[in-house]
Amino acid sequence: MRIKGAFVCGLLCCCLPWCSPPVALALGLAMGMAGANPWRAASSRWTRELLKWSIVGLGFGMDFHQVLEAGRTSLVYTGFGIAGAMAAGLSLRGLLRVPFNAAFLISVGTSICGGSAIAAARSIVDASEEETAVSLTTILVLNSIALLAFPMVGNALGLTQEQFGLWAALAIHDTSSVVGAGLKYGAAALAVGTTVKLVRALWIVPVTVIATAWFRRRGKRTWPWFIGLFVLAAWFHSSLPEADALTRGVQAMARAGFSISLFLIGAGLSAPALMRVGWRPFAHGLALWILVAASTLLCIRRGWIGL
Repeated sequence: MRIKGAFVCGLLCCCLPWCSPPVALALGLAMGMAGANPWRAASSRWTRELLKWSIVGLGFGMDFHQVLEAGRTSLVYTGFGIAGAMAAGLSLRGLLRVPFNAAFLISVGTSICGGSAIAAARSIVDASEEETAVSLTTILVLNSIALLAFPMVGNALGLTQEQFGLWAALAIHDTSSVVGAGLKYGAAALAVGTTVKLVRALWIVPVTVIATAWFRRRGKRTWPWFIGLFVLAAWFHSSLPEADALTRGVQAMARAGFSISLFLIGAGLSAPALMRVGWRPFAHGLALWILVAASTLLCIRRGWIGL
């Protein structure tokens, strides 16, 4: 009974506003490592469906018109950056001998928008609980490091507000950490970082569709229907501002659902499973992130990309 009570308390905590996705995943991992998941088999099925509907709900927070208008100049080079990061990530996979599913998820999370992109791409390759949890953990750990390290590097190199905002948007995994780093650096950095990061996040739709088409052509996967509903939700939010109260409510529920999904993914990971996966996925994510951050910073300082 104590185990079930602790597990239920963890689920309820994920519904609270202060429980961010990293916190939810950390709570789940603690439960999984302690063997405190009494419904391990069933939670795997719940997670798959809850993730899909949560992604759909998150679409109600996307404003296509505003983001595309504000970020027209960054749309092209964010696309090139994502393509380069994906290619580098899959190339590093062979060098480090990382399983394909884990390498694909880490590459998607690094190149687009962290945990949200991993959640959307999970169904494309039918990744296991262990592969998904390790990929999410890798991305979230590096994302937390970036929140602290980027402002220090930016100050040391004397980056302008605009340069730093652009660098943070193109090289930090998650939107929340881009916002946090921008707040530390300055108002202009925050404005630039938020705008470009939202444009970068929009690439989750074409990347998911292209990847799904590739795997389907090879006879491996089916189309992820929830991506189409995600786009429809974003269109609804952008086209009907008078329904703002409704869309904010749906988005709040989707955020709670996403946090619960990460909690369940973490709780589905056991110590033996983590040992089987090994250190290689984290090394893969770290190497890819350093490559993306360094190359992006070089391009910005040389003036090859800018606003």
